[in-house]
Amino acid sequence: MGVNMIPWGTRQKLNDDEFYNRVSELNQMNSLLNTTANGNAPHILLTGLRGVGKTVFLKKLKKDLEEDYLVVYLNFSRAECFQKGRMSVNGLMEFFFKEFLIEAKTRKLNTLDKKIEKFFKASDFKIKDFVQIDKIPIPIFGKETNTENLMDFVLTLPATIYEENKDKIKGILIFIDEFQIIKELDDYKEGFLWKLRSYIQDENYVSYTFSGSMSMQDGLISEIASQRGVFGGRMLTINLSPFTKDTVNKYLSKEAHDLIFTDDGFDRFYKCTSGIPAYVNIFATLLPKGIELNEEMIKSEFDDKIAIINSHLLTIWSKLTLREQLIIVALTDNDLKRGEIAKILGVTTGSISKPLINLQNQELIILENNRYHLNDLILKRWLELEYENKGTFPFRII
Repeated sequence: MGVNMIPWGTRQKLNDDEFYNRVSELNQMNSLLNTTANGNAPHILLTGLRGVGKTVFLKKLKKDLEEDYLVVYLNFSRAECFQKGRMSVNGLMEFFFKEFLIEAKTRKLNTLDKKIEKFFKASDFKIKDFVQIDKIPIPIFGKETNTENLMDFVLTLPATIYEENKDKIKGILIFIDEFQIIKELDDYKEGFLWKLRSYIQDENYVSYTFSGSMSMQDGLISEIASQRGVFGGRMLTINLSPFTKDTVNKYLSKEAHDLIFTDDGFDRFYKCTSGIPAYVNIFATLLPKGIELNEEMIKSEFDDKIAIINSHLLTIWSKLTLREQLIIVALTDNDLKRGEIAKILGVTTGSISKPLINLQNQELIILENNRYHLNDLILKRWLELEYENKGTFPFRII
């Protein structure tokens, strides 16, 4: 199999012969999730850095399990309220309901349409409109809709649907991806988590897996899964780590045998990609084939192709405020304390509180031992090259 068979790094759904490694993690997740059929549904937090393959992993699980279960994959970042910058609990619940109902109807399950319609009328849900999606009427809830009532309706629906269809399915598995965006609920976040827990903790045949781009130092993990967290230590945490050097070597030897590395060339390739599958795939696809690649060639190719490898981060960079960009630039040289960042920017420490939180929420920076540091070395290298080549940082991309 040649290098052109390596999946492009942005693809989120792979064929079985393209899905590489993760055997132990898949087996572990399958074993855990299959306890749902016995009325012992687990709740799982799947973590990992951006690009490590969480979405691909979840979609592989969905494909493997959907013959026996109703498996619903939700990407919270696709919710309209997030896309339009109006994050709200009601918006997330509306998105949850829509995606859940579409998946259930795709499986031809009884979705209690008449009962739901009657419930809408009786509960005064302030429905603003109905939209047709694949011939399914989906309600759009008005701003006046009571949040507690809406959460009660949406989060009890999966268990109700299971009871109506338990002759067809063994249980319901709900995968919520990009869960870290709930940080944008700000003051409502903790209340949302506690409310969520109160509904799902006793649903024996409905399992939840929450996933997002979070390092193990992310505060949200402790808020959810620690002994003092919302789920009181009952949330199982599984972390998808970047590939080891040995795994990357075996992967490229199998899938890209027309790439030829010297030892130092491969070492540099691994350092450039940090073993993150998305970067491994993109960079390997862009490298010249059939010639020996040493360390200097890899460094040159990486710097030359970095804008392509880094394309998803460039989109994020272009949406940052100037102050957020300035903070990242300040961190390209050294790890810094909050006061040191404020001094470099010539502002007060209070004025950078929100930008620092926003950058942490996007996993661009991490706070460890009272110092902030950049979380993505590829973004760091791109900024350095931009400055070296143009004499200025790319605060505005045209």
